[in-house]
Amino acid sequence: MNQIARSHLIMFLFALSFLVPSLEASEGDADPIYKTCLEDCEKSGCVGEMCFQHCKFSSDGKPIDGPWYLQEPLYQKWKQWDCRSDCRYHCMIAREEQRWKLGGKPIKYHGKWPFQRVYAIQEPAAVVFSAISLAIQFHGWLSFFILLNYKLPLRPDKKTYYEYTGLFHIYAILAMNFWFWSAVCHTRDVELTEKLDYSSAVALVGFSFILTILRTFDVRDEASRVMVAAPLIAFVMTHILYLNFYKLDYGNSVYESLISYPELFSYRFVLVSFITNPDLFAGLNTKVCMAMGVANLLIWGVWASITSHPSRWKVWLFNVGGTIALLLEIYDFPPYKGFIDAHALWHAANIPLGFISWSFVRDDAVFRTSTLLKKTK
Repeated sequence: MNQIARSHLIMFLFALSFLVPSLEASEGDADPIYKTCLEDCEKSGCVGEMCFQHCKFSSDGKPIDGPWYLQEPLYQKWKQWDCRSDCRYHCMIAREEQRWKLGGKPIKYHGKWPFQRVYAIQEPAAVVFSAISLAIQFHGWLSFFILLNYKLPLRPDKKTYYEYTGLFHIYAILAMNFWFWSAVCHTRDVELTEKLDYSSAVALVGFSFILTILRTFDVRDEASRVMVAAPLIAFVMTHILYLNFYKLDYGNSVYESLISYPELFSYRFVLVSFITNPDLFAGLNTKVCMAMGVANLLIWGVWASITSHPSRWKVWLFNVGGTIALLLEIYDFPPYKGFIDAHALWHAANIPLGFISWSFVRDDAVFRTSTLLKKTK
């Protein structure tokens, strides 16, 4: 356990070392044409020939006919698109069309790429992929539950032989919670949904890191589990509080860094630079999640190389897919046709990864159960 404690302390300090400032402003925010369009829209309620009912203002600056949310039908209020949101969106789209005609590349506005709405859904591809991942997680957890309680033998006290049953139930809840809020946030990105999305992601990644350590090091003693998990839980909870009550840190992306550092097209340089100079890549939240994600892949990779587990090949398959998905999070790029960007592809990559991970968990439950039954005979 001393070695585990030391390695966990190193990872903790590694994550804390990422506490450095990052860029927040987006290039589109400072665009003079965009800013002029935004100012005109908030005064007139129109972008070009398109006008918005809830953007009608009187000379004293007050909305005509009451607040904007009273001017829309009840069935449309769920969108929460107010005057400023509509002005930002349509000015952004108009400006991007101008830039495209002049041969310019897409840029971010208010920290976000310019996506095309579909029925008031901000990022339709990410929403669809998140919903599918939610279904995959539910199916995986349900099949795991049925396997343990109805197909595999139980102990005399009706408990399962698999020592990690409770931990994977918690993992399933956190995973489904994350994909639910991911779908909600990408449907309508407001401060509340964004915080819930980020917080649930950190909780899932953090618990996955804890579960990785406990399973790969075969930590079965409850006291030892608490010793390993408690500091990590404290760190994860502190980071969640930081995001919610101090600063929701977006950070800059590798795509933006490539403008100044074209040599980053080398993926080897990307990974090395992430370790030696993480401020080139992203904000605090991405650094923390990426540190735990990389640690997960490394620990599982080492475990798969030394274990005789019959399903270790699934771990390798997951690691390969996980590495590709991680690169999609690192190498951010603008949405193709305004719909699919690197983050949307990351959501898509998580669909088969979710299936593979639950397949391994079921195999692991069967393997551990059979091993324990042989020892009792």
